[in-house]
Amino acid sequence: MTLRTVIVDDQDMVRAGFSALLSAQTDIDVVGEASNGRQALEVVRNTRPDVVLMDVRMPEMDGLQAAQQLLNEPDYQPKVLMLTTFDIDDYVYQALRIGASGFLLKDAPPADLMKAVRVIAAGEALLAPSVTRRLIEEFAVRLPSPRETPPVSGLTPRETEVLVLIAQGLSNSEIAHSLTLAEQTVKTHIGRIFDKLRVRDRAQAVVFAYESGVVTPGRQQNFRTGDN
Repeated sequence: MTLRTVIVDDQDMVRAGFSALLSAQTDIDVVGEASNGRQALEVVRNTRPDVVLMDVRMPEMDGLQAAQQLLNEPDYQPKVLMLTTFDIDDYVYQALRIGASGFLLKDAPPADLMKAVRVIAAGEALLAPSVTRRLIEEFAVRLPSPRETPPVSGLTPRETEVLVLIAQGLSNSEIAHSLTLAEQTVKTHIGRIFDKLRVRDRAQAVVFAYESGVVTPGRQQNFRTGDN
């Protein structure tokens, strides 16, 4: 299946470079481009891509505003990958809160760009790089007391363990190794966590974990093993 993408950035050279890289892939098709958030809304609604690569800072309407509107569409929500020049950015954290599936630095290697599009399209969140964990922890420590959230007591002890490891940026295979579980079992737990917390993907699960107090930035979690 060919993955349909739209590139949104106010710099012509960035759009051209990303477009050339992605179009050269046999499984990725660039179906549209936009130079600001307002144009992005029109292009995305007309082309209905699988993944939108969205610059954070743009004129007329920034990437955060555009992403929020796209992710609140009643009948169609693409996956949104935020693009940023800086590794720590207030806007990126806000984007994760509204449902963006992750972010990528503009100076990342080309292979990372292609991988990011495929990972996002597959329904995963781009949260593995250490810079992303650093970003989330940086802004989690600035939060006031945990906000009101659905009761975390709805999670089993094992699901809570898995949620903490997701928040630490571990992949499914790393979680399986850490908890001595089969990877398929980990996937089952993650699906149940998403359903119970009413989050769409890993990105929102991580934000929930920090904002609800399940994970405290900088503190090592001690797990109680043996619970399913």
